Amino acid sequence: MGLTNVIVMIPFCRTLEEADKVLEAMAAEGLRRGENGLKVYVMAEIPSDILLAQDFAERLDGFSIGSDDLTRLALGVDRESEALAHVFDENDPAVTDLIRMLLPRVQTLGRPVSLCGQRPGDDPAYAAFLVRAAIDSISVAPDSFAAVKQRVAVAEESRYGEDRMVPVGIRPAQADPASAA
Repeated sequence: MGLTNVIVMIPFCRTLEEADKVLEAMAAEGLRRGENGLKVYVMAEIPSDILLAQDFAERLDGFSIGSDDLTRLALGVDRESEALAHVFDENDPAVTDLIRMLLPRVQTLGRPVSLCGQRPGDDPAYAAFLVRAAIDSISVAPDSFAAVKQRVAVAEESRYGEDRMVPVGIRPAQADPASAA
């Protein structure tokens, strides 16, 4: 197909069987994971995606946390509901613990993890949490980009020091000289 700069993202994948079915359907259309560099990621927006992360990592190439859906499903709330909107909080420990749980489970297997959501653009502390948790990348709306870039830079400087800013594509463990020993 000639699409060498495309990563397929599987949304709302509830089970390993669903992931397998998607990969089979893609293969039937000539799109095979790994052929010609084709990568397939899964949206980590359901608690089962995180609980089964290592099994998903055997089948897929990366993860993108959908923070809005993960929050809704982890807390059992719909932020559109006036009665429950006050409970919706991406910074709730149930949500942040799921994120912290996911990262080492799959990054040790070489699978990158990104987060897409508005919270890092609205909350400097949340962006700092993601840096401390060792997220690989953050996707935000264009109007939030400059603010989030600055927040991430401040958080990285705080975590790694001014002379040890982490280059793009290098995980914090790789940037830490002590971890190389």
